[in-house]
Amino acid sequence: MAPTARCGPEPRRALRWVVGAARKHVRGKIGSTLRELRKASGKEAKAVARSAAMSASKLSRIETGKIAPTAMDVDRILTAIGVPDEVRAGIVETARREATEATAWRLYRRSGFHLHQDAIRAVEAETAVQRIFQPSCIPGLCQTPEYVRAILSTKGLTEQVLSQTIGARIQRQAVLFEPSKSFRYVITESVLRWRLLSPLAMAVQLDRLITLSRLPNVRIGVVPLSTHTAEPPSSSFVVFDNRLVIVEIPHAEVTTSEPRDVELYLDRFDRFERAALFGDAMREMAGRIRDEFFREQESAPE
Repeated sequence: MAPTARCGPEPRRALRWVVGAARKHVRGKIGSTLRELRKASGKEAKAVARSAAMSASKLSRIETGKIAPTAMDVDRILTAIGVPDEVRAGIVETARREATEATAWRLYRRSGFHLHQDAIRAVEAETAVQRIFQPSCIPGLCQTPEYVRAILSTKGLTEQVLSQTIGARIQRQAVLFEPSKSFRYVITESVLRWRLLSPLAMAVQLDRLITLSRLPNVRIGVVPLSTHTAEPPSSSFVVFDNRLVIVEIPHAEVTTSEPRDVELYLDRFDRFERAALFGDAMREMAGRIRDEFFREQESAPE
């Protein structure tokens, strides 16, 4: 019989014991593992669910095995419980192997796009360094409300859900102003020129990008179209520290915490980062394109 783990002077020892037992005896039963870890921590389900940015009913369904959690779900739950980093990685990896790694966008529409934004915000809250390579649009944390609406309007959302999702994404942007966190973004020149909005709105969006690039913890680079690169830009991706990658493809979002996969995307990011312009050179390029949009707006017929 397993000893009863209580919230006492040695909660970490209880957590380690449960994790060890889970690895040996309940591989494939992620839900029950998470439930035992939560009980060992002494935390209530509602408190864990709130910290993990999910509903209490979803946490209950995960713990009872009624739904399979994604690797990101498991990572957020373990973080909310307070499981040490050295044991969290192994459980997340087990979840990654057992869960479906690709989540279709239609499933996010069904469960609520704004809730997905809350889930990403929870991951960002536990991330020290976020890296993004984006060949198709402005990174989400840098988008103006108008730009967010233009991006999400292709997802088939109702006006109510669209407004909720825009609000949730804007809320996420506050994390940019936390000096303890670092943001490294690389985009292509085509992102600056892609006309998702009116010329004036595009100029405002580029102005915001330039402003954010001056924050000491935000590093934004642009790969010029004239730059020779050994590989073409393809899908956008986000790397959270060196533990989690989210890749966006047309029909789905792919999540992986497999170390070899994470390393692959870190290497890919580094290659594009070396080809990018930063600092004043980036701001000069973005400023020229912004001014082109301003002039186009001014010359437009009334």
